Amino acid sequence: MPNIQLANNLRYLRKQHNLTQTTLSNMLNISRQAYSNYETSKRTPDLDSLLHLAGFYHVSLNDLVLGSLKDKHVTTSGISEDTIPYALATDKKTGNSIYLTDEEVDMILNFRTLSNENKQIITGFLHSNSKHPD
Repeated sequence: MPNIQLANNLRYLRKQHNLTQTTLSNMLNISRQAYSNYETSKRTPDLDSLLHLAGFYHVSLNDLVLGSLKDKHVTTSGISEDTIPYALATDKKTGNSIYLTDEEVDMILNFRTLSNENKQIITGFLHSNSKHPD
């Protein structure tokens, strides 16, 4: 049975954060069409995807799946009530979930806007000062 509320919340949150379906599909490692199916209730995301989306948007899983998020005050940093201080991410090497602070998420988003030369400089600096060698 399709979850219309979930589909509405996913579409609403994506638009509130000025994101594309492609951006979110890349984050979830699925096709854009698969993500589109979530917003049209043709498919339901698996639990791992739901957890990623709830963490990314700083909403509870319950609010994402069942609540009407249009009734709450939403900002680009999340919902004012029940805000989680971390964003959920996945370590690609291990598949383990990791949590990023808002500051870390901002750094990553800023890093993505840099030129390749500046990315190499920062990456080199981080690797030379890392306590966790690759």
